[in-house]
Amino acid sequence: MRVRAEAVGKGSAQPVLRDVALLFGTRAARLFAYGLLSVVLVLHLSAAGLSEARIGLLLGLTLAGDAGISLWLTTHADRAGRRRTLVAGALLMVLAGAAFSSTTLFPLLLLAATVGVMSPSGNEVGPFLAVEQAALAQELPAGRRTAAFAWYQLTGALSTAVGALAGGGLAEGLQRAGLAPLASYRAVSAAYGAIGLLLAVAFLRLSPAVELARPGAIAATPRAAFLGLHRSRRIVLELAALFSVDAFAGGLVVQAFVAYWLHRRFGVSEVGLGAIFFGANVLAGLSALSAAWIARRIGLVNTMVATHLPSNVLLALVPLMPTLRLTVGVLFLRFSISQMDVPTRQSYTVAVVDPDERSAAAGVTGIARTVGAALAPLAAGPLYASAALAGVPFLAAGALKILYDLALLRRFRALRPPEERAER
Repeated sequence: MRVRAEAVGKGSAQPVLRDVALLFGTRAARLFAYGLLSVVLVLHLSAAGLSEARIGLLLGLTLAGDAGISLWLTTHADRAGRRRTLVAGALLMVLAGAAFSSTTLFPLLLLAATVGVMSPSGNEVGPFLAVEQAALAQELPAGRRTAAFAWYQLTGALSTAVGALAGGGLAEGLQRAGLAPLASYRAVSAAYGAIGLLLAVAFLRLSPAVELARPGAIAATPRAAFLGLHRSRRIVLELAALFSVDAFAGGLVVQAFVAYWLHRRFGVSEVGLGAIFFGANVLAGLSALSAAWIARRIGLVNTMVATHLPSNVLLALVPLMPTLRLTVGVLFLRFSISQMDVPTRQSYTVAVVDPDERSAAAGVTGIARTVGAALAPLAAGPLYASAALAGVPFLAAGALKILYDLALLRRFRALRPPEERAER
């Protein structure tokens, strides 16, 4: 991937090349850890004796606590230091993994889930995504940003897929070796915490090129006191509001809940669940590569909507399928197009704001998504507990996501990023 050293004013491309490679590597390791844990997380909590309602509460507070901590970290990252922010996030992963691997006490699990960094969905949480995107956007040419984010998305999706496969396989393998289910799930949590420790070490190896070139710029802007934003504040807040609706809908069908639903409805084993979500995430990651090609022809916003709408119709069809084979087929078809909006959404967010707002913009919109997703498990948990209502979250998620797509198109179709305006 070609980069330009002048983008960071360092005079040599070597630090930039090394940083880009390292950020892709940390993305891979982190999403592997998220996938590892997400497949067995609800099974872990159920084996620990928690009811579906308590599980929903814990997952909701997991995302809510992550939202609060990540909002503070990302909106201060450009001033406090991007590397320091990333290391702090990695240590919060260690905290969560240590707690879940060592106790079954609900108050302690709740505290660790709220303060620590965990991903019930297998998707990105914590301050990492916002800070890494800001660093990549700073170190890469604008014309390559969307393609780089697509490869970044693919890296994460493939890593989540492998992690899901490994998590299900590890848990089932340990059970066949004689461990109780709860003990096998604890081992997965311990592995999650160990990966967090490795990430902290890796982030310390990033060069100063990832930092904002003029760290005093934000503080010098009078209107920047609110969440690190100034000129683009209204745009970012409107995007954040829409993204939160989409994320709430997604939170109704997080990977951990879907795995639990498949396990209860069709009796799918842990290793089977790992294989299903391995395939689903591989398809999702590969689909992201098409996003940059489509965006160059119809624009970022149009790409987001055109690829997202049909995937949401498929999502609503999942609980209507009568057999496991048909259910998995619809899920796979949905995953094959559902993530094309992710690199385009990320690229659009950092493109329509000033460079010194990128960490904050990505952070605020990312936290809005986390907040939306945090509220959903509170409603979804009791629904999944009922055999008669377990399909409702899929139907509600599909409908809400379609409304989000239409609202996004109406509000932001006319606001084009600089590279699209230049081509006109």
